[in-house]
Amino acid sequence: QVQLVESGGGSVQAGGSLKLSCAASGRTFRNYAMAWFRMAPGKEREFVAGISWRGDNAYYADFVKGRFTISRDNAKNTVYLQMNNLEPGDTALYSCATADIPYRTPGVAEYGHWGPGTQVTVSS
Repeated sequence: QVQLVESGGGSVQAGGSLKLSCAASGRTFRNYAMAWFRMAPGKEREFVAGISWRGDNAYYADFVKGRFTISRDNAKNTVYLQMNNLEPGDTALYSCATADIPYRTPGVAEYGHWGPGTQVTVSS
Protein backbone atom coordinates (compact mmCIF):
# COMPACT_ATOMS: atom_id res chain seq x y z
CA GLN A 1 0.00 0.00 0.00
CA VAL A 2 1.46 3.34 -1.03
CA GLN A 3 2.05 5.84 1.76
CA LEU A 4 2.61 9.57 1.30
CA VAL A 5 3.89 11.96 3.94
CA GLU A 6 4.15 15.71 3.34
CA SER A 7 6.35 18.22 5.12
CA GLY A 8 7.56 21.78 4.75
CA GLY A 9 4.41 23.77 5.37
CA GLY A 10 4.30 26.79 7.62
CA SER A 11 3.28 30.42 7.99
CA VAL A 12 4.78 33.11 5.77
CA GLN A 13 3.99 36.64 4.72
CA ALA A 14 2.76 37.46 1.26
CA GLY A 15 5.61 37.41 -1.21
CA GLY A 16 7.45 34.74 0.73
CA SER A 17 8.46 31.22 -0.30
CA LEU A 18 8.09 27.67 0.95
CA LYS A 19 9.24 24.31 -0.35
CA LEU A 20 7.02 21.34 0.32
CA SER A 21 8.24 17.76 0.24
CA CYS A 22 6.36 14.49 -0.06
CA ALA A 23 8.05 11.21 0.76
CA ALA A 24 6.50 8.12 -0.81
CA SER A 25 6.84 4.48 0.17
CA GLY A 26 5.17 1.17 -0.46
CA ARG A 27 5.77 0.75 -4.18
CA THR A 28 8.17 1.68 -6.98
CA PHE A 29 7.99 5.45 -6.85
CA ARG A 30 9.63 6.12 -10.20
CA ASN A 31 6.89 4.32 -12.15
CA TYR A 32 4.09 6.69 -11.16
CA ALA A 33 3.14 10.28 -11.82
CA MET A 34 2.73 12.52 -8.79
CA ALA A 35 0.74 15.63 -8.06
CA TRP A 36 -0.02 18.29 -5.49
CA PHE A 37 -3.53 19.34 -4.54
CA ARG A 38 -4.78 21.84 -2.01
CA MET A 39 -7.92 22.42 0.02
CA ALA A 40 -8.81 25.75 1.57
CA PRO A 41 -11.43 26.08 4.33
CA GLY A 42 -14.91 25.93 2.87
CA LYS A 43 -13.66 25.04 -0.60
CA GLU A 44 -13.27 21.86 -2.59
CA ARG A 45 -9.90 20.25 -3.14
CA GLU A 46 -8.21 21.57 -6.28
CA PHE A 47 -5.34 20.46 -8.47
CA VAL A 48 -2.17 22.52 -8.13
CA ALA A 49 0.56 20.78 -10.11
CA GLY A 50 1.50 17.39 -11.52
CA ILE A 51 4.64 15.73 -12.81
CA SER A 52 5.06 12.74 -15.10
CA TRP A 53 6.58 9.49 -13.91
CA ARG A 54 9.82 10.27 -15.75
CA GLY A 55 9.84 13.83 -14.46
CA ASP A 56 10.07 15.24 -17.98
CA ASN A 57 6.66 16.90 -18.04
CA ALA A 58 5.05 19.17 -15.48
CA TYR A 59 1.52 20.57 -15.36
CA TYR A 60 0.17 23.51 -13.43
CA ALA A 61 -3.12 25.08 -12.54
CA ASP A 62 -3.42 28.53 -14.08
CA PHE A 63 -3.43 30.22 -10.70
CA VAL A 64 0.11 29.03 -9.85
CA LYS A 65 1.87 29.24 -13.20
CA GLY A 66 5.10 31.13 -12.93
CA ARG A 67 5.08 30.98 -9.12
CA PHE A 68 5.18 27.27 -8.23
CA THR A 69 7.51 24.53 -9.51
CA ILE A 70 6.98 20.80 -9.09
CA SER A 71 9.93 18.43 -9.23
CA ARG A 72 10.83 14.91 -8.18
CA ASP A 73 13.86 12.96 -7.08
CA ASN A 74 13.28 9.33 -7.93
CA ALA A 75 16.40 8.27 -6.03
CA LYS A 76 14.87 9.71 -2.86
CA ASN A 77 11.25 8.71 -3.58
CA THR A 78 10.29 12.33 -3.04
CA VAL A 79 8.28 14.95 -4.90
CA TYR A 80 8.65 18.65 -4.19
CA LEU A 81 6.65 21.82 -4.63
CA GLN A 82 8.63 25.05 -4.62
CA MET A 83 6.25 27.92 -3.95
CA ASN A 84 7.38 31.50 -4.57
CA ASN A 85 5.62 34.83 -4.36
CA LEU A 86 2.96 33.36 -2.12
CA GLU A 87 -0.38 35.11 -1.81
CA PRO A 88 -3.01 34.98 0.96
CA GLY A 89 -5.21 33.05 -1.47
CA ASP A 90 -2.65 30.22 -1.41
CA THR A 91 -3.55 29.46 2.20
CA ALA A 92 -4.66 25.82 2.30
CA LEU A 93 -3.84 22.29 3.31
CA TYR A 94 -1.49 20.94 0.62
CA SER A 95 -1.48 17.21 -0.09
CA CYS A 96 0.50 15.13 -2.52
CA ALA A 97 -1.22 12.44 -4.49
CA THR A 98 -0.64 9.56 -6.84
CA ALA A 99 -2.70 7.08 -8.83
CA ASP A 100 -2.66 3.34 -9.52
CA ILE A 101 -1.68 3.92 -13.13
CA PRO A 102 1.98 3.35 -13.93
CA TYR A 103 3.87 4.82 -16.86
CA ARG A 104 1.45 7.57 -17.75
CA THR A 105 0.03 10.78 -16.35
CA PRO A 106 -3.45 10.27 -14.89
CA GLY A 107 -6.35 12.61 -15.24
CA VAL A 108 -7.10 14.75 -12.21
CA ALA A 109 -10.02 12.52 -11.23
CA GLU A 110 -7.86 9.41 -11.29
CA TYR A 111 -5.69 10.34 -8.33
CA GLY A 112 -6.74 8.08 -5.48
CA HIS A 113 -3.93 8.03 -2.91
CA TRP A 114 -3.42 11.03 -0.66
CA GLY A 115 -1.14 12.09 2.10
CA PRO A 116 -2.48 13.76 5.27
CA GLY A 117 -1.27 17.14 4.06
CA THR A 118 0.82 20.03 5.33
CA GLN A 119 -0.68 23.40 6.19
CA VAL A 120 0.40 26.55 4.37
CA THR A 121 -0.74 29.89 5.76
CA VAL A 122 0.04 33.14 3.98
CA SER A 123 -0.63 36.44 5.73
CA SER A 124 -0.97 39.82 4.07
